Amino acid sequence: MTVLVTAANGNQGKLLIPRLVAAGVALRACVRSDESARTLRAAGVPDVVVGDISDPAVLSQAIGGVEKVYYIGPALHPKEREMGFAVIDAARVAGVQHFVFSSVLHAITTDLIQHEIKRDLEEYLLSSGLEFTILQPANYMLSHRLGPAFENGVFRLSWALDRYQSMVDLGDVTEVAAAVLADSDHHAGATYELVAPGRYTAHDLARVISEVVGREIVAEQIDSDVFLRAALGTDDLSQFPYEARLLRAISKRYSSHDFIGNPNVLSWLLGRQPTTWERFVQREFDTLRPPAENHR
Repeated sequence: MTVLVTAANGNQGKLLIPRLVAAGVALRACVRSDESARTLRAAGVPDVVVGDISDPAVLSQAIGGVEKVYYIGPALHPKEREMGFAVIDAARVAGVQHFVFSSVLHAITTDLIQHEIKRDLEEYLLSSGLEFTILQPANYMLSHRLGPAFENGVFRLSWALDRYQSMVDLGDVTEVAAAVLADSDHHAGATYELVAPGRYTAHDLARVISEVVGREIVAEQIDSDVFLRAALGTDDLSQFPYEARLLRAISKRYSSHDFIGNPNVLSWLLGRQPTTWERFVQREFDTLRPPAENHR
């Protein structure tokens, strides 16, 4: 039984693919670049489709002959909605047995552009006749956001520092995804919120980092356009109107409302306590220290 994973070299894919390879799952991966394809083949995935999945020819090649799909939509892509609809349609025509959709926590929050898109895709999937499972992860705990804190003592977010947020470790998300794909009968028809314990302001997050590294870390709010310029490596945001609109919407929403969830479902799915922010920061910090220092 073959499983297709889209965006297979992205944030989730980098952790999910090794899990599935280790479990002996027959895989097909879809990525946009030859470089990503080489990375996946080196990781043990010989069946890699390269190209933009919005291209009907690429989509047909990716989905033909697979029984299960783990669909991760393209981040910051202006055609995310249309691409998702096309993948669901193609899965139905191809007779896919189980479609697992990586959505987002509180997809009903329609003033967040990417949430509204995923809400529409959830509805479309529910109406498709496909057997489905929907995963709704909270904001990811991301290693690259810790870099400036570890190096310069500043933890930056592009929204108000006093608003609370819930998060989730990508390792926990991909552990659940692998389990859902392995046991379709048990998880069919389910929608799962994936949330780690704890609700944190930016100041709370910085305090935890301070405790781990042993020196003061301060929280700092940056403008969403500043964040986007750094992420894209350009000062000319006129080339990226959709991305700028999306990130400005995130900053506006997260600056005026908390974004929180409950860890009970994730705890049940994992059979253990989910990874906390404290454990995540400690793990990431330990990976940066010399081995001898970690054993002191």
